[in-house]
Amino acid sequence: MKIILIGIQGSGKSTQGNLLKDKLGIEYLSSGHIFRQMAMEKTPLGRYMKETLNAGFLVSDEKVIPIIEEYLAKPEYAKGYILDGFPRTSKQAEDFSNGVDKVIYLKVSDKEALWRLSGRVDEGVREDNTLTAIRKRIQLFHDQTEPVIDFYRNKGNLIEVDGERDINTIHQDIMTNLK
Repeated sequence: MKIILIGIQGSGKSTQGNLLKDKLGIEYLSSGHIFRQMAMEKTPLGRYMKETLNAGFLVSDEKVIPIIEEYLAKPEYAKGYILDGFPRTSKQAEDFSNGVDKVIYLKVSDKEALWRLSGRVDEGVREDNTLTAIRKRIQLFHDQTEPVIDFYRNKGNLIEVDGERDINTIHQDIMTNLK
């Protein structure tokens, strides 16, 4: 099964992605994790990634699509995957032809996302977790990624889940909708 997780930053995509990985026995891949790893590389692409992510911007469509397709061509993703953080633009959704079965939209309010993410600022988990970058990522979600949700809704493979409930309830809701 090929699953995409979509949601505003802080919606619980990583948490649910890891739970789904364990339950379904397919690999979980986070585009954000890939990009943050690349941002540590001392290469022109690494510098681009670091500057782009730290500013709270999205990585360009031209760079994202080949990177994701290269990862998904690896043997560990042959029987399916759970992909988090991609696609983030309509162009990415339209150009991504990897036979997606289901798209799970973890819906949370801006207020909830900001509350969850602001707790991470002090933890030092991510270099791009400044309040300015967080607000910019939330706005980018509305501007760039909400049309992706409509794209998959129109294709008939979108599952919308209330992401403001407890982790286990959300997971049970997802599993019920995947059956």
